[in-house]
Parts: sequence; C-alpha cells; structure tokens
Amino acid sequence: MTSQASHVSVGALSAIFDGTKPQIPEPIVQCVQVKPLPPQANNQERYRVVFSDISNYVQTMLAIQANHFVTDGLLRKGCFVRLKQFQANSVKGKKILIILDLEVLKELGEAEKIGDPKPLENKLEEDEKPQPTTISSNGFYGAKAQNAPSRASSRPQHVRPIQGSAPATIYPIEAISPYAHKWTIKARCTSKSPIKTFHGRNGEGSLFSVNLLDDSGEIRATGFNEQCSALYELFQEGDVYYISSPCRVQIAKKQFTNLNNDYELTFERDTVVEKAEEQNDVPQMRFNFTTIGDLQTVEKDTTIDVIGVLKDVGETTQIVSKTTKKPYDKRELTLVDNTGFSVRLTIWGNTAMNFGATPESVVAFKGVKVSDFGGKSLSLLSSGSVTVDPDIEEAHRLKGWYDAQGRDENFVSHASSAGTMSATRRDQFKTIAQVREEQLGMSEEPAYFTLRATVVYIKQDNMCYPACLSEGCNKKVTELDPGQWRCERCDKTHPRAEYRYIMLINVSDHTGQLYLNCFDDVGRLLMGTNADQLMELQQNEDKAISDIIQNANCRTWNFGCRAKIDHFGDQQRIRYQVSYAKPVSYSEEASRLADIIDSYNI
Repeated sequence: MTSQASHVSVGALSAIFDGTKPQIPEPIVQCVQVKPLPPQANNQERYRVVFSDISNYVQTMLAIQANHFVTDGLLRKGCFVRLKQFQANSVKGKKILIILDLEVLKELGEAEKIGDPKPLENKLEEDEKPQPTTISSNGFYGAKAQNAPSRASSRPQHVRPIQGSAPATIYPIEAISPYAHKWTIKARCTSKSPIKTFHGRNGEGSLFSVNLLDDSGEIRATGFNEQCSALYELFQEGDVYYISSPCRVQIAKKQFTNLNNDYELTFERDTVVEKAEEQNDVPQMRFNFTTIGDLQTVEKDTTIDVIGVLKDVGETTQIVSKTTKKPYDKRELTLVDNTGFSVRLTIWGNTAMNFGATPESVVAFKGVKVSDFGGKSLSLLSSGSVTVDPDIEEAHRLKGWYDAQGRDENFVSHASSAGTMSATRRDQFKTIAQVREEQLGMSEEPAYFTLRATVVYIKQDNMCYPACLSEGCNKKVTELDPGQWRCERCDKTHPRAEYRYIMLINVSDHTGQLYLNCFDDVGRLLMGTNADQLMELQQNEDKAISDIIQNANCRTWNFGCRAKIDHFGDQQRIRYQVSYAKPVSYSEEASRLADIIDSYNI
C-alpha cells in the first residue's frame, strides 16, 4: 500500500450509509472523477464528484457553496480530500452524498486511482434502509433524533429541541427533493406574500407563499386554503422556524419565484411548523447580485438580485391595468453602480407608497425582473424585497466608491438603446479602419466596440420623430387632427406628441469616416437640447437652430457602438448603432495611450 493510500479512511463510505457501523469523523477519500452536471436555465453550475475509500466508491453532488473548490482548480481527479460536512441520501435506491464542505489535502498530492473500489450496493433491504442523516464536524445542521443509532464524532453534536423534544434530522434546504422523506429544516422566513384569492373548478380559494432560507440555499413554500388560514399569522418575516414533513416537494414554477431552487414546497394538513427558540444561527439574507453594467447579457424575464446607489427617487404615481382594470401604485427609482451604468427600477404597491430611502443610499433588491421594453429596465416582484444600507461587503464597497468618485461620474443609461453595450466590452477601442478591416458586424452575432471620433456631419432631414407619451412606449404617433395624436400600439390618442431623436451622423478619425445611427439619449447629449425644443425652433424658423447644429459639429466623443448586419430589401449592409456617447477624458486617454506605448518592446 502506498503512503497516500495509508491515509485513506477505508470503509468510511459504507459506514456513512449504515448506522450500525462505527463512523469515521471527517473521512479522507480520493477524488476519482469530477464532471459538471447538465446546465439548467437560470441556475448556477453544479458538479458531480465520485469519491473512493479504496473499498467502495460513491457519487456525490457538490453544494453550491462548495463549487469554488472546482472552479479554483483545487478539487481535481486523483487528489485526496477530507469530507468535513455532508448529507447522506438515497435517490431511487442509489446512494448519493451531497457535499457541503471539504478540505483538499495538498500535502498528499495526486495519484492514479488507488485499488479497485466497488460501487456501494444500489438497494438496501427494507429493514436495513437508513434514514438520511446530516453528518457535520461542527454540528451546524444538527444530529439524529435521540432514538436514532448513535454516531461517533470527534466533537459532540447538538440536538435542537422543538418544544422540548428533539426534531427529526435537520436537513439543509439544498438537500430537499421529491425523494427525501421524514425531514425537518430550520429556516428563516425572508419574505411573506399577502393572501391571494383565486377561482378554481371547486370554487374560490386562498393562498400565500413564503421564502425560506438557511445556510445552504433557499426554497419557496405555499399554503392553500386551510393551510393558508392556519399558517399565515404564524409566519413573520425575519423569524426562524422548524418545518417538518409531510410536505409536498414539487418542481418549482419559475414564473412565480425568484429563488435559485429547482423545487418548491406545498404545506399539507400534517406539516409541522414551529418557531425556533434559537434565531441567530441562520443567515438573514442571501443575495446573488448582477451588476448594472452586466444587465445587457441578461435575458428578458430573468429574475435577479441587484445592488446600487440610489441616484434618483421618483414620485408615486398610479396606473390602471389593461387586463384587470385595477389601479396600481408605482414609483420609479434610478440605480447606479461602479460599472458606470444606471438603470430604472420600478417598485409597486405598498413598497412604493412606503419607500423612504433617500438619494445616495445603498439599496439591495432581491427578486427583480429584467425587461427589455424600451431598453433594459427592472421591476421588483411581489415576492421580492428591499434592504436599505445592508451591512454586507458589496454595500460598503459601493458606498466607498460613490463617496470617492461616483458622485461626479457621468453614467450610461440602460434606457432606450443606451444599454446595449456590455460594460465589459465598452473599453475595446477601435479605429474606423480597424472596424472596416475586421468586418465587425458581419457575423450572426452583433459586434461591440468603442470609437473615439469627431462629428463632421449631421443629417438634418428626419432628425426626430413624434413619439407616444405613454411611459416606456416611444412608438411613432400619427396626427389625426390638431391636438389628436394616435398611438396604434397603446390604442390611445394624446393631446400632443413628444419628439425624440433618430439621427444619422458622420464621424471621422485619423483613419477614415463612418456613419452612425443615434437615438434619443445620445441625440440629447450631442445636440445639447431635447428634440421637442429643436422642433419648436424649426417650426418657428428660428435661426438659433443653425447655431445648435454648428456647435454640435466638430466635437470629439467616445462612442460606444454596436455593429450588426441589416437587411434592406435584397441588400445587406452593416448598421452601426451608437449605444452611448461620453466626452473624452484627457487623463484617461493619456493613460490609455501610455499603456499602448508600454506594450511595445523597444
């Protein structure tokens, strides 16, 4: 036997699934395979790992919080690890471990598979079938009930009582599946919905939902009718509860939840829910933030978490739903972060009415829906939550950035077309010659680049168009009669139109010229006035319009551009769309040129 093999805990895997055998605390095993699980939409990547104790091997799944061992390159085929925290389970008769925490033993190095391990028996005799049990070196998830077989441990495990009696095995939320039975979770209620009524085949009904959180993950739980009446007042946001099966586990309906879990719970008649005495050992909130600059890479209708500095707080307004005809209160917020982008976020109902955060506060939103209507924007879901100035690292970092430099920064709006540039791509400078030589935009996917160029010509014909006044519409309206502008999309007639820019400009650098298309946000910046004022000057034949156009010419900007093939009749052409324009920062430009000079080996 090699020196490495002498460290392996032979027989430990079999003992984990058999409560009658002596347990080996924190067993050492060899990793013989690492593979990613098939990806699923909107979920984080998961990994399957096969571990061997020389005698047997078993398939395991890494918990999300342990993914970094793979992504950081520590957990590799052939290495040796100490299993510190894991969940034993049986799925369709197959034994599987969910690994919550481990330690890669670098001092043992790596080796080819040691010995000829056999798979653990797939089936157990009915009288031998063990109950799933949490094994934890620090007792975080608790221990088996007092009448369960004892397990050896290097340190005592803690049994958390429910009204004086020990609960069933404390399961991590991440381990819950339709194949798990007789479990108890200890979780914090992070969100509780209002009671909703519905009409079904058997008459009217009621329901409510809660979001539940523990250290391993989150899950949504719903109570219908009798369970709604019995449990609604018991659940309070922020409190911690023991929840014990029977409780139905089913595939999550992603359209109703913002949580990263493939399953959700439905409370049943015999589901036990009791408030826990110890409230401080479960985390308060879990976020998975998307930066504002990265919103352009996020698909429409995706649910995300976002954090930013509150740049602007709009007044509360009311709209009437086209489908239900009910009024809804709403409030528009503007968020910014250190990617240099801003985004509009809408909050609704009581959240909008009671919103009290002041501009320049750091606000974290959990459960916002991404929309691409009129550009990227966000909307807080009814199951979402708002946390002002949270005591988390991301918030402190944003506050420090904003106080140091963010307050004076010019932000790129995600509204209209201004956000079509990914923040990670906006600094890829190209010359006009490079854009043409590299044939940017000729492929199926759009190409993004940044161009420093000077405006040399502005086409004055059709510089702007009359747009709908409805918020977020921006479609062209038709004047039926004086004071009657018709929008076919909204099916409304407005007393006036709001003009918006749709400009074609020609820009030049030292390598050539290029025509660019600009929409309203960019047009306002280039012209120094909005399209309504420009049209008023034009209709009054005011000579000031010539001064505005003259002042807009011969100015140099950094243009964020998107190149994409455009079909015009039977011809194809590349259309260059300006996503944003920013004044040239001479200090940044000097640094960029210095970096280019330094890249040459002279």
